[in-house]
Amino acid sequence: MHMRLRQIALVAADLNAARADIGAVLGLDWAYDDPGVGKYGLRNAVFPIGETFLEVVSPKHAGTTAGRLLERRGGDGGYMVILQTDDLAAARAMIHAAGARIVDQWDGAGAAFTHIHPKDVGGAILSVDHMEPPEHWEWGGPDWRSHVRTDVSTAVVGAELQAADPAAMAARWAAVLDRSATRAGAVWTIALDAGEIRFVKARDGRGDGLSAFDVAVRDPAATQAAAIARGLVDADGVVTLAGTRVRLVRG
Repeated sequence: MHMRLRQIALVAADLNAARADIGAVLGLDWAYDDPGVGKYGLRNAVFPIGETFLEVVSPKHAGTTAGRLLERRGGDGGYMVILQTDDLAAARAMIHAAGARIVDQWDGAGAAFTHIHPKDVGGAILSVDHMEPPEHWEWGGPDWRSHVRTDVSTAVVGAELQAADPAAMAARWAAVLDRSATRAGAVWTIALDAGEIRFVKARDGRGDGLSAFDVAVRDPAATQAAAIARGLVDADGVVTLAGTRVRLVRG
C-alpha cells in the first residue's frame, strides 16, 4: 500500500497574518479557500508547494475543535497531517484493525478522506485520503496548479510530532498506518513512500502536538533571512510559522 505525505495543516487565530507570513517566507501563492471546512466552523487558506500543500485553518466562531486547540496549546500551532494512499479500502481496514475511531469520512467523485480521532493516534488529526487520478488534490481547489511557485520552496517533506512519550505515539501511528517506526537516538521515524513522520520528546511546555514540519527549499540561508526580516525566527534560530517550527531542507 503506497502512502505519501501530501498536506500539512496549521491553525492560527489570525488567518490573514499567517497567510502573509507564509507567502513572504516560503514564496508561496495562496490558491484556495475551501468552503468545505465551513462545516467545522473554520475558514482556511491552502498553498501548493510543488505537488504537496500547506494549509492554515482559523476558527470563525467559538466552540470549534480548532479553537479549543488554540486555547489548550497556548496559541497557533500544528493541526493536521494528511496522507494520500493508493488503496483506501486497505487503509481503512487497517485503521479499524488498529482500533482507531473514524470521526469523519467522505467519499466523492475522484476524492475521499478518512479523519481519525486524534485521541486514538495522539498529537494531531490524521487523515488518510485517496484521489483519482493520484495527482489530483481536491482540497487544493480547481486550479491549484496555476498557483504553484517553486522558486523558493519545492515540497513539504516531513512532519514532526512532539509527545510526553514519543515511543508510544510512534507505535500507535505505526499500527494505524501499517508502517514500521524506527529509532535513532531520541527520535522515532515512520518512513513514507514520499516524506516522513518523526516523533520527539515534548520540551516546550505546550504538550503533545504537531510541533514542526519540513520544507524543501532551494536556498535555506535566503529563506532564513526572509524569516528574520519578518521576526519569525525563534530563540534557537528556527523559522516559526503559525506557531510551528519549520525545518528547512535543501532541495
